[in-house]
Order: sequence, then structure tokens, then C-alpha cells
Amino acid sequence: MSRILVAMSGGVDSSVAAALLVEAGHDVVGVTMKTYCYSETPSHSKTCCGLDGILDAKRVAAALDIPHYVFDVEEDFTRDVIDDFVQEYAVGRTPNPCVNCNSKTKFKELLARGRALGCDQIASGHYVRVRHSDGGSALLRGLDPDKDQSYFLWAMPKEILPKLLFPLGDLTKTEVRAQARALELITADKPESQEICFVPTGDYRDLLKKRLGDVHPALEPGPLVRRDGSVVGEHGGYAGFTVGQRKGLGGGFPESLFVLEVRPTTREVVIGTRDELFEDTVEISQLNWLAAAPLVGSSVVVQLRYRSEAVPAVVSRLDESLVLALEAPEAAISPGQSAVLFDADARVIGGGRIARGYTRASI
Repeated sequence: MSRILVAMSGGVDSSVAAALLVEAGHDVVGVTMKTYCYSETPSHSKTCCGLDGILDAKRVAAALDIPHYVFDVEEDFTRDVIDDFVQEYAVGRTPNPCVNCNSKTKFKELLARGRALGCDQIASGHYVRVRHSDGGSALLRGLDPDKDQSYFLWAMPKEILPKLLFPLGDLTKTEVRAQARALELITADKPESQEICFVPTGDYRDLLKKRLGDVHPALEPGPLVRRDGSVVGEHGGYAGFTVGQRKGLGGGFPESLFVLEVRPTTREVVIGTRDELFEDTVEISQLNWLAAAPLVGSSVVVQLRYRSEAVPAVVSRLDESLVLALEAPEAAISPGQSAVLFDADARVIGGGRIARGYTRASI
């Protein structure tokens, strides 16, 4: 029997993860992290880490007869997640805050708190798998393709992997709900949060205005331009746009147009046709490897957005950054988003942040 620390957000997934470990006979300790100040959060907010979530986690822990603690990590979360989120939009990129939360705040804090509480391992309700063997530990996709969350875990320190457990990795969401109902957990039918936890209004631009101030280049008007430099309109602030976006560009164009590029130095938002969105090469920076780094010339599959399919690619360069030649052009390669590499066995090799996408024929 192991003593295991379980991250409990107050949602059905983490509730079932804790319940399954209790059922398996482990000595389970539940913890919830207070990540930000709730004073301005609506009481009805459905964010995963709000006050309602803390109370639901406590209720579930009580029903499972396990201890539950709340740890305040607001300072670290603000520095590692919120500040980075704001800065990325300020320079024209589109961030993945959940990646930073997992890699820089959540799992590091869980490991530290777990050690202090005498826990051998830490667990969460993520839909991913971890395989432990004498040769080391490997992170793999969850078996449910609709819920797999490995995309958000590429940046974790490799040395943490041996300490991790993911009880839901072999389950589907339907099976998890069924487990929760069978156990009569109060979170069984709780809806999933679709919001960024620190943006309870649902509009990230509200946060940017609060943190950057109204007078900031990212929030000031600028030109909408085509690739040839012709000005075709005006936008209200480039921080409100991401590559591939269609909404918010105004009307009057003879064809549907999309955001192709954000240029913070000139405050230009470049727009063009859907065909112009496709690029066949991606450069990736801020690399982290959970397995051996691929060799130049080797084949991998790479996922460029959370809800997109992983696509085949070949490693064409690897130094401080990674350049991948995609087997076929992909649309809307967005700087700031994560690019996650997998091998043929669904193992996470590693990943990084997209620096840029481009077409090889254009350089």
C-alpha cells in the first residue's frame, strides 16, 4: 500500500481518481490548490479552481473518508501562469496557460507538498497514462482520444515522471461518470469547466486590460493588412487576434478572410484567404524532452493544437530550437501554442512552444 497525494479540483475527474485509489487500498491524501484571488470571481463561476471547486473537493474527500488540505500557491501561479499569459498576448502570441500551470506550478508543488506529508507518489485526474519500468518512466496518451490531455503535460520536468499516477488514463469520460454515480459522488454530474480558471468573465481581454492598462500597444487600434502590405481596415488591438481567427475582422470583403500573422512591432494584423493559412514547416523553441530527443532526419508525429490531429513530420534541424518539415501543409500554425511530439507507441517524446510557421518554398 502506498501513501498517495491526489490533486482534487472539485470536478468529477479528480474525484473519481481519488476514489479509485481509495478503492485499491491506498492511503490517500487529497489536496486542492488555491491559485488566485477569488474576491472578484462571480459566485456562480464554473472555473475548475474556484471556491465552489474547493468546497466540492472537501465534500468528496469527506465522503471518501480521506484527509483534505488546501494550499495557497497564488504567488507562484501569478508569476508562472498569469504573468506569462499576459506577456504572450502583449507580444502577439497565443499561450497555453494549462501547460505552464502543470509544468511550473501544479506538479512541482504537489511533489513538494507530498514529500512533506509523507506521500510516495502523486496523482491527478488527467486523461493520460504513465508507464513505469526498470528502464524508466514514460508518459503516454490517454486511451480515450476525445479526452486525452497529454498535450498539456509535455513541459513537466522528466525527473517527476517516476512519482506520477494517472488513474483515469485507461478510462473514457462516460466510464468515469458511471463510476462517480455508482459511488454516489456529489460531482458525478457536475458540468466540465470551459473557462480559463483565472478569467472568470470568459473574455481574456478583460484580464489584459486590467493587467496592461488601457494604454498599451497590444490594446490600441492598428491596421488590418494583406500580405502585399495593402491596408484593408482597422482592428481594435492585436492582442484580440490569433492565427486562424475569422471573427472580428469586419465585413465588406469579397471572400472569407482569416488572421495569418500578428506583428506587434507595427501593430499590424495580417489577414488573407484560407489557402494562405497553410504552411509546411514549424520552428519550435523552449524545448523539453521526456524521452530521448529525436535525431535529425527521423520521423515523428506532432500535435500543433489541443483539438487537432497529430500529423507526420521529419526533423530537419535540432539545436536550441527544433525545425520540423511537415508531411503535408497545416493551417493556422500559431506562435505561442504548444507543439507536442509523439512516437509510434503514443509516447510523449517532448515538445516546445511554436516560434513560427512558414513555407519552405518561400525562403
